[in-house]
Amino acid sequence: MKRSEERTVSQVPRPVLGLLVIAFCLQVAWQALQPRPSASAEALPAPVPVAMLRAISLGEPIALAQLLTLYLQAFDSQPGISIPFRDLDYPRVIAWLDAILGLDPAGQYPLLMASQLYAQVPVEAKQRLMLDFVHREFLRDPDRRWRWLAHCAIVAKHRLRDMPLALSYADDIARHARAASNWARQMRIFILEDMGELDSATILLGGLLASGEITDSREIHFLTQRLEEMKIAGKSSSMSKN
Repeated sequence: MKRSEERTVSQVPRPVLGLLVIAFCLQVAWQALQPRPSASAEALPAPVPVAMLRAISLGEPIALAQLLTLYLQAFDSQPGISIPFRDLDYPRVIAWLDAILGLDPAGQYPLLMASQLYAQVPVEAKQRLMLDFVHREFLRDPDRRWRWLAHCAIVAKHRLRDMPLALSYADDIARHARAASNWARQMRIFILEDMGELDSATILLGGLLASGEITDSREIHFLTQRLEEMKIAGKSSSMSKN
């Protein structure tokens, strides 16, 4: 059989070529005008009740708590999209943190996440939600959870500029957390000093030194110096008022 001859481009009628070029240009323009595919943020679901989680943990609640922690920690990075912490549903996040602590009460990571991740967002209402959550959980186990409330006191003081709230957290650490380090137990003294409550700060620091709780010689020397400075500052303040 005789092979059919192929037509060259030059043999194609010009009107047909013109239509092909126009069609190609229209196709390119159409594709350029189409919106790029975008991933939509998936809402954080409510956690399963702790009783049910314990039942499905098959006797390994700590292992399940760790898996839930990883899930929650990674939730802000969904396929094709990154969700800022400030856009998360904070009551729902707190419900997850509660569930994780319900499975592993001795675990520290949920409180670390609350105080050092979620409490850092520039949204005051959400910051306060996290600080309240940490404070509530601190009261349930002060000797193991005081570090996170101490961090919340710093957030309240420096980020929220809420000195009374910072002082209330520092007071609770001194009152309830016998295992807290000296710097955490002394925090309320220096917050009072920053608030201008020099008389109260002086009384507390003097009582702390007299109690014998501080045994490190360097720390005693430092605090004694601070006590003298507070007394001098207090006298200067009284004289200026008069």
